[in-house]
Amino acid sequence: MLEIRNLNKSFGALKVSRDISIEIGPDQCHALIGPNGAGKTTLIHQISGVLQPDSGYVALGGQDITQMSVWQRVQAGLGRTFQITSVLPSFSVLENMAIAAQAKAGSSMQFFRDAATETGLNETARATLDRVGLSDRADMRASDLSHGELRLLELGIALAADPKFLLLDEPMAGLGRTESAALITMLSQLRNSLPMLLVEHDMDAIFQLADTVSVLVDGSVIARGTPDEVRADSAARAAYLGDGMA
Repeated sequence: MLEIRNLNKSFGALKVSRDISIEIGPDQCHALIGPNGAGKTTLIHQISGVLQPDSGYVALGGQDITQMSVWQRVQAGLGRTFQITSVLPSFSVLENMAIAAQAKAGSSMQFFRDAATETGLNETARATLDRVGLSDRADMRASDLSHGELRLLELGIALAADPKFLLLDEPMAGLGRTESAALITMLSQLRNSLPMLLVEHDMDAIFQLADTVSVLVDGSVIARGTPDEVRADSAARAAYLGDGMA
């Protein structure tokens, strides 16, 4: 479903992606781990379209999306969550969800608040809220949600666009143990039908969710395998000395 082939990216003399190749099939969760400064964010930006690689390509479902804009990749089926929660805080939970559905549907892009009044979008939004367990928060302002609920809302926003693939950028960031457990359960259910690339520092989440793990250090993949294989890999372990198995 997602193929990353020989991606390279430099900023001046600094090489931040070095011939990175990753393949993720249907119904697979592939985790990307690495110390701070490893190049994870730069790779995510190249997959999502925020940055263009210097060379290499990205394909989604067999379609080359390397030159596509961010919104074109969303239309092609790429869903994304962000390390820092990205919602419209002054809008209701339902309105946030309806706007995401509107963007995918390409319906009338009038003033945002109209989105939640369109019957089809409203139905999609409410169904997605139910899917992520936020139905009882539909009329609440997003700014009044707990941090864990905001994470669920952001996941719902990605799902409302009916993605073929999910790119998850540290979804556990800032969550407590109970909130993390709830989100892991949610993602465990999703991974049975929706392939995903998970960038995460929470190793409990990695070992519960991932089929395969790639370890990124200084812009290069230095190890790849099952979670247990990576945990036993001496090079992968050495990369985390002083930084934790992050």
